[in-house]
Amino acid sequence: MTTQHTVRCAITAACLALACTAAPAREATPLAADPALEARVMALADELRCLVCQNETIAASNAELAVDLRQQIRQQLTQGRSPEDILSYMTARYGDFVRYKPPLRAGTVLLWLGPFLLLLLGAVLLWRQLRQQHRTHTPAALSDAERQRAQQLLEGRS
Repeated sequence: MTTQHTVRCAITAACLALACTAAPAREATPLAADPALEARVMALADELRCLVCQNETIAASNAELAVDLRQQIRQQLTQGRSPEDILSYMTARYGDFVRYKPPLRAGTVLLWLGPFLLLLLGAVLLWRQLRQQHRTHTPAALSDAERQRAQQLLEGRS
């Protein structure tokens, strides 16, 4: 066997291995017959968090739950419910966490203010630590006897 033949066999084997591991095709996301309705569905889906992914909207997620929630939105819009009604329904069913931007309420104030409070706490702790280090590293004033002894040592006298 020649080197070229060996290289061709290796490349062929690699291509076959890649072809076997290719991801299976997914079904297309069902779209509403009305493009305006689909735009309204996606606008609402952008306001809701995927409960599986948790850092994506249900508009961006391909999780089964996100697909089901988009279908529920589509059905409710078709039935004439308003976007506010649908958001209220989803919030009542899944809690404020389902909202990508939860409303500011007594129950969600920690979600909104928590990062700022942690940043403030970190700044206070850093300030206290630096202040404490400054106090411990500040040399105390020398007494007259210590100053005379230091002078003697600098001049070379014992």
